[in-house]
Amino acid sequence: MILIVAGIVAGVFLLVWWRNSSNNLHIERRNALPGEFVDPTAVLSQVDAPVKIGEKFQKFDGVPSKLDGAWPCFRGANHDNIVSTPLLLSEHWDEKGLPVRWSVNLGEGYAGPVILNGCVYLLDYDDKEDADSLRCFSLDNGKEIWRRWYHVHVKRNHGMSRTVPAVTDRHVITIGPRCHVMCTDARNGEFKWGIDLEKEWGASVPMWYTGQCPLVDGNQVIIGVGGKALLIGVDCETGKVLWQTPNEKKWKMSHSSVLPMSIAGRKMYVYCSIGGITGVSAEKDDIGKIVWETGEWNHQVVAPAPVSLGDGRIFMTSGYGVGSAMFKVVNSAGNFFVTKLYDLDKKIFACEQHTPIFYKGYLFSVLPADAGPVRKQAVCLNPDGKVAWTSGSSERFGLGPFMVINDKLIILEDNGMLTMAKATEQGYVKLAQSKVLDGKESWAPMAFANGFLLLRDYETMRCLDLRKVDEK
Repeated sequence: MILIVAGIVAGVFLLVWWRNSSNNLHIERRNALPGEFVDPTAVLSQVDAPVKIGEKFQKFDGVPSKLDGAWPCFRGANHDNIVSTPLLLSEHWDEKGLPVRWSVNLGEGYAGPVILNGCVYLLDYDDKEDADSLRCFSLDNGKEIWRRWYHVHVKRNHGMSRTVPAVTDRHVITIGPRCHVMCTDARNGEFKWGIDLEKEWGASVPMWYTGQCPLVDGNQVIIGVGGKALLIGVDCETGKVLWQTPNEKKWKMSHSSVLPMSIAGRKMYVYCSIGGITGVSAEKDDIGKIVWETGEWNHQVVAPAPVSLGDGRIFMTSGYGVGSAMFKVVNSAGNFFVTKLYDLDKKIFACEQHTPIFYKGYLFSVLPADAGPVRKQAVCLNPDGKVAWTSGSSERFGLGPFMVINDKLIILEDNGMLTMAKATEQGYVKLAQSKVLDGKESWAPMAFANGFLLLRDYETMRCLDLRKVDEK
């Protein structure tokens, strides 16, 4: 028993040492499995060099596609992971599977793509160069057009890459695993500016690295810091910090992303940090001011973003045994108040990595592995907290992404199996299923534009053609 306890104490000590040293030490990397603990007493090869964000550039022979359609940021242009398109989608995936338009190799990880003006952008990690690498591909054929990159050492910890960029006609903005923010010209990859959130703003890199995706609103990008400031607004062109939200409670950066909402007629940015949830004014007169906050949702690991139900209700969920909660924000004579309406157990509704979808009055998600008999099942929830349906023991999924396209729920399993089901509260009805990826851990958010679905596994990204034959 003493040996067991001693072993646990030693393990905890080594883990703390490993995390605290990650910003200063370069540890010789070996081919460990994702998530495997690598001995922190391994030979130290060098001290981390200063990170020069955006220092390197490379041009390739790819050219932008003339195809239209856009998926410009995390969860799409409307921030809801819902697509409505006049295109008819194929619902009959034969034994040959869905047509693959193109496929490209990537570094290890879960970074998701965005699409705009015929280009696909993805923040990759180049293991050979020890570098965050923003790569621009053609939507036509997957040929690389350019890449902008910088050296930064990242230890393998369930892969390296994590996040989804934000792109406009002029700018692409990324957040790297160790909280380096970079802005480039979307057209040619020209470097604009960079911010090291850890060194410049006192942010703490979350466990497993940051999963936060940048939010662009007009001419500024909004970033959850959780250090010297809770949020900052940065000019997309110059990199100048336009405003900052005080962080008097010293809440920390989570894996969650800032999302815009309109509550009781007031525009705001809502962010779930480690400490609680905050609504920050997005109005010109008092932008950056805290409008409301609550510490009743305070968990050490929160990846899903807040979900607005459009009437002041905000739904929060997480994995790791947490479950879910519904909050209500009200405006009383100009003062905003927030109350928690209810909690839900992890066996009723939760999601470990991805954000639930609120569609036609119901919430859709995939339950985590610790949800008991309903583990890994798709689930539909009435906002009053009652489950409408689960997909059943024969229809289980995993940690992969999901989205809604034209009343269809699209779910990607860890092993690359893609499923189409009806997005309705009436019950789970599977329409089609096909193996579309060959690798493991297909966890990255998907992107959809012009009938093409972009998805990836641990080391490969593919572009699938979801259109019916007569639409091509």
